[in-house]
Amino acid sequence: MKRLVNAAFIYMLAGVIGGVFYREFTKLNDFPEGQFTQLGVVHTHLLTLGFIVLLIVLLLEKVFTISRSPRLFSWFFWLYNAGIVVTVSMMLWHGSLTVLGEPSSAAISGIAGIGHILLTAGMIVLFVALRRAVAPSKHTKPEEIAVS
Repeated sequence: MKRLVNAAFIYMLAGVIGGVFYREFTKLNDFPEGQFTQLGVVHTHLLTLGFIVLLIVLLLEKVFTISRSPRLFSWFFWLYNAGIVVTVSMMLWHGSLTVLGEPSSAAISGIAGIGHILLTAGMIVLFVALRRAVAPSKHTKPEEIAVS
């Protein structure tokens, strides 16, 4: 659980820093206010995908002990975090190029797509681990299963 808390905290800090970077970088380069750049949504992605989602996973861990399948949980954690890092890195790169007036390449979109695939794979593994955690074991007596 400590790993989840630490990662959520790092994403919270990165999200705040991403917002400050967007504001200052666009001002420094006289980027027209209101014109779209992916830098404007970097902080939102970091705060939502990193900070908030990992806090929700922390709650799921506390309630269901989803890490009782340690290999699955580890796969989730690393796939999901790699997906966030790759996706946000490409957003930073693409957004910075936009602010600087430089052209971007299709490689940026391709690599961002890989980041999204990693995020999706991580979420699928999370749901497999969650499903295993909430499913009754072979040794659970019928009267121990809560009816909901």
